[in-house]
Amino acid sequence: MRAKTLLPLLLCVALIMVGAPVDGAAGKKPKPDPYRFKMVKEIAHTPVKNQYRTGTCWCFATVSFLESETLRLGGPELDLSEMYVVRHTYPRKAENYIRLHGNANFEQGGQGHDVLEQVARFGIVPEADYTGMCINEKRHNHGEMVSVLKGMVDGVLKRRGQRITPRWLEAVAAVLDTYLGVPPQEVSHEGVSLTPLEFARDVARIVPEDYVEFTSYIHHPFWTRMRLEIPDNWTYNADYCNLPMNDMLRLINHALENGFSVAWDGDVSERFFSSRETGLGLVPVKDWEDMTRKEQQRELTAPIEEKEVTQEMRQETFENFTTTDDHLMHIVGLARDQRGNPFYYTKNSGGTVDRKFGGYLYMSEPYVKLKTICVMVHKDAVPADIRERFGL
Repeated sequence: MRAKTLLPLLLCVALIMVGAPVDGAAGKKPKPDPYRFKMVKEIAHTPVKNQYRTGTCWCFATVSFLESETLRLGGPELDLSEMYVVRHTYPRKAENYIRLHGNANFEQGGQGHDVLEQVARFGIVPEADYTGMCINEKRHNHGEMVSVLKGMVDGVLKRRGQRITPRWLEAVAAVLDTYLGVPPQEVSHEGVSLTPLEFARDVARIVPEDYVEFTSYIHHPFWTRMRLEIPDNWTYNADYCNLPMNDMLRLINHALENGFSVAWDGDVSERFFSSRETGLGLVPVKDWEDMTRKEQQRELTAPIEEKEVTQEMRQETFENFTTTDDHLMHIVGLARDQRGNPFYYTKNSGGTVDRKFGGYLYMSEPYVKLKTICVMVHKDAVPADIRERFGL
């Protein structure tokens, strides 16, 4: 009888222990967030996904952007296949690498226009029809596949001075099919069989030529189109619209305020950028290397003062490589902190586990001014005067 009497008591103790605070002493209240945000405008978007051990942020961000575009255009909520796009991008990248005798980028990175190019050529399909998961892992991991592909194209180039056969590209395709799967020729939507091109046009409502990329650097004339000199622009695309920094920010704000989301490419290597611990992108007045050790270790307890970013600062950090083409993400909203400062609510592609805001983060206005490499928007999201100047 005594054992039966003690059992409920022990269960209650166990439950209390499970629910007890684990952060410091018992009863210690969690520390308040240094930044508290109020959403001003949020654009309809799909759930966060996880690129995991791949360098395919360019694809995850742009596909997420296109999923929001489908919603904006009155289409269904879709989960589109990033790996279908990746599968069709690598042969194009391999051809470019071989034709330039290896003097080109053959890494995992890319740009938003790479997605649109493949959609224009091959369409797109739902995630359920092409997961790209043909290896015995639960999440994407392209390390081995990329090593094999790089070894193949470099092996072809070692025959320099001799004739290259036309079969090497078939070998590349076979490797991709082995690791990612054979791309489907048809998919079914609401009982109707469609080709990937038909699905992209009729269901996802994607018109690739309707999207435009913008940047802001003074080594090219403003209000002209330019080639953005970054390694991941491996196609040497020279169709980036170059405009002053404040006009680029005005464009981003105009898009968001009018219900358009923004595909964003920029630098995330700064000490005050964290998608895990703080979920923030900030530009403190004092640079990290100019801070004392005490300042570097100081805990963030309230919003900090940030730099007044200028066009010249943008250019300097681009030229000295402190702003580099690190990562693409998807801006899906405008918010303000408790002091009224604007922030950009941004969807990342690193999953939701152990992320401060469940896979989202907030970039300050100074951060976006300084660290944006380029953005992509629908042409209808562009202010009328900018559209006119670029002939959009």
